Amino acid sequence: MGIVDDLEQARQAFERRDWTAAYQRLSTVGDQEPTELTPDDLLSLATAAHLAGDDDACIRALQRGYQAAVDGGDTLRAIRFAFWLGLVLNVRGEAAVASGWVARAQRLLADQPADVVERGYLLIHDFFRCLDRQDFAGALRVGTEMTDLGRRFGNDDLVAQGLVCQGRLLIYAGRVPDGLSLLDEAMVAVAAGELSPIFAGNVYCAMIEACQEVLDFGRASAWTSALTRWCDSQPDLVPFTGQCAVHRGQILRLRGAFAEALEEFELARRRYAASRSQDAAGLALSERGDVLRIRGDLALAEASYEQASGFGHEPQPGLALLWLARGRTPAALAAIRRLLAETPGAVQRARLLPAAVEILVAGECHDEAERAGSELTEIAAAFGCAGLRAMAAYGTGLVALAVGDPDRALPQARLATRLWSDLQAPYEVARARVLVGRAFRGLGDEDSATAELTAAFQIFAELGAVSCREDTGRLLHRPSAGGLTPRELEVLRLVADGHSNTEIAERLVLSEKTVARHLSNIFGKLAVPSRTAAVASAREHNLL
Repeated sequence: MGIVDDLEQARQAFERRDWTAAYQRLSTVGDQEPTELTPDDLLSLATAAHLAGDDDACIRALQRGYQAAVDGGDTLRAIRFAFWLGLVLNVRGEAAVASGWVARAQRLLADQPADVVERGYLLIHDFFRCLDRQDFAGALRVGTEMTDLGRRFGNDDLVAQGLVCQGRLLIYAGRVPDGLSLLDEAMVAVAAGELSPIFAGNVYCAMIEACQEVLDFGRASAWTSALTRWCDSQPDLVPFTGQCAVHRGQILRLRGAFAEALEEFELARRRYAASRSQDAAGLALSERGDVLRIRGDLALAEASYEQASGFGHEPQPGLALLWLARGRTPAALAAIRRLLAETPGAVQRARLLPAAVEILVAGECHDEAERAGSELTEIAAAFGCAGLRAMAAYGTGLVALAVGDPDRALPQARLATRLWSDLQAPYEVARARVLVGRAFRGLGDEDSATAELTAAFQIFAELGAVSCREDTGRLLHRPSAGGLTPRELEVLRLVADGHSNTEIAERLVLSEKTVARHLSNIFGKLAVPSRTAAVASAREHNLL
């Protein structure tokens, strides 16, 4: 097969998004006959190498393309290569080198006509510089100019990127419906296949991240499914797959598929760690900790949060909720108050306030909880997202019950139940039904209370949400844990999994003597003589 045939096959592989084949074939041609690769081929080689996970080869191809453009007197093409070098190097964490390439591109652009599409590409770097300076008004202007330039030149990539920039800024400014509308418009181009692959991946991830930030789980679920299909259609794709796994895990957690969510977060952690994305790996670990906490695996959740912190990601407010579950209410209160004090934006506060209400109620700080609940309700009304409205209704109902007002609590608890049910979120539905049951009880309707609590208990049992199941069992006046403490239940679960005393001690960071004492207490409370009998009794009474 000759060079011409190899080159044609490489170009065909690129068109069908077979990134590894395109990368390998273009590399082979470039090594054997460097002059056969056109600047467009070099850009394709750089793109395929990046998408196949070899950023070193990507950078080398971009540098060759830049030099070829300069040697050929094609200044505008050289600017594009310099733009991509700045972008890839920034993502790679080499900000100083990236800045040098962007400066070179801007120097070349200074001698070009004012109205060229390449100005739009360099506006992307201007946008992020504005963000670094916290010049949000300037960033919005740049995003608008980027979109306008893209439309004038018929460049779909720039239009979509500009819409994303504008949309995210409007969201952070509190104009959530307007921001989401612009993001929806950008996603139309992605769904229609109008964008180049790197821009498409960036727009996908920006959209889903925005939806998660404002708790718009309906949009997040729909676009995560689309992102998964997009990634699956490119089996060799490396970038964006970590983000895709995180987003899939978040949706699986919402759906109550906790085991599958944990698998996705672990997959994301490995991919991020391999690409040296430290903070992103920390995010995946924090999300994993949240699922483990919900399931009642408190020791494992704490370890996951600690790992997240080690990667430079603050695992809050999940860690504060873990402290609350462990009975460390003062620590949880101190953490959530500190987080609220240092977090100014409505979008960022929306993610803290649901946990804040829960922790403040548990600490009997009812006035603070009422204020936090009211703020959450106001933000939910402004944003209009169903997930946030559900959280606000739940928080309002929780506070109302805490101050002895079941009349006010009941409609809010019912609203939360309906909204979470619409979002197909069984764990949250069960939590809201517990509130409904408590409100019924407060109003003297014990039969209805029992029915709601029983339904919630069954959901928690099916999901494996141990702590919530036990709490609900106590509300039903069931000895749900046989009188066992949370720590004794942890020990018993590990015994059921086949762990020895030594392994349990290592897992829970206890002495073997303490583990033996816990086992002795378990035998006494369950009236059994052995480990085997304790496990059998626990399974019979649905304690595990």
